[in-house]
Amino acid sequence: MVLQQPIRVGLVGTGFVARWRSQALLDDDRAELVAVAGRDRQRSYEFTQDWGGAPCADWQELLERPDLDLIFISSLNHHRGAIAQGALERGKHVVAEYPLALIPAQAQALLTLAQQQQRLLHIAHIELLGGLHQAFVDYLPHLGGISDVRYCTINPKDPAPRRWTYSPEQFGFPLIGALSRLHRLISVLGQVESVTAQARFWPQTPTPYYRACLCKAQLRFCSGVFADVLYGKGDRFLTQEHLLEARGVGGVLRLTPEEGHLKQGNHQESISIGPRRGLFAQDTQRVVDYLCQGRPLYLDPRSSLYSLTVAEAVRLAVKRDAPVYLGDGDCLQ
Repeated sequence: MVLQQPIRVGLVGTGFVARWRSQALLDDDRAELVAVAGRDRQRSYEFTQDWGGAPCADWQELLERPDLDLIFISSLNHHRGAIAQGALERGKHVVAEYPLALIPAQAQALLTLAQQQQRLLHIAHIELLGGLHQAFVDYLPHLGGISDVRYCTINPKDPAPRRWTYSPEQFGFPLIGALSRLHRLISVLGQVESVTAQARFWPQTPTPYYRACLCKAQLRFCSGVFADVLYGKGDRFLTQEHLLEARGVGGVLRLTPEEGHLKQGNHQESISIGPRRGLFAQDTQRVVDYLCQGRPLYLDPRSSLYSLTVAEAVRLAVKRDAPVYLGDGDCLQ
């Protein structure tokens, strides 16, 4: 399906991701930002003063506009599924940040709806476009048979903010809201057989936010590879950590966003890590390439749904304090 240019775009959201999306649209004359919806009309109006487009009172008003071809959803996590459903029902193409929804069953229904409507539903996983992931993919073959992987991201924040990313209702379970931590591994290592997990939250009072969270999951892949995933943020942590480590019969691979090393016996090779900037622009350009020229996208949305299913299995493993096996089928509920 090739759209007539310029593609008329509606944007839901006015945060930093929405700003990156708007800049990418400004830089591409094949697309035009037509309308913007923030939390209210005033936020929308302030955003459009910098980036253009017509301000809307809310996303419902934006979706009612007949002059939109494509909707970018850069809103809060818990609203994303409803917005995507409304856009698809009105025949719009959709680009959503991850996770598409907080419940796998809702995400599955949206993928089915997009197929029925013959409309694009793209879930942006920009982590796959960055230098860290490319180095991970390029150097894993040097390890021979992989035995295990460790992926740790700790983000200290003191004082902890009272915002949606620290809200269980708005952000979702930590490894659902931060789905890229699992998706990066699953996209390379394949299907997951089972998960075990633990999580801890330090609440803020009297607000519904937490001060800090820590989630640890162990994934057993069908290939036999084990992966430990540790995700934490908030005021309980003093030191930032972002480390992706893999071990195999041929050596050890250690990667951070700034540098990497491959150690094989007494030999150690330094690895250059590509930049992290410009990933939203790359994702936006690939969407426009797809809609204007039919070029293939870098991601099948079913892969994001599968990672969401694994993340839901992690949540269930915490709730039940027991392993969850992906073949059980209850992770899609």
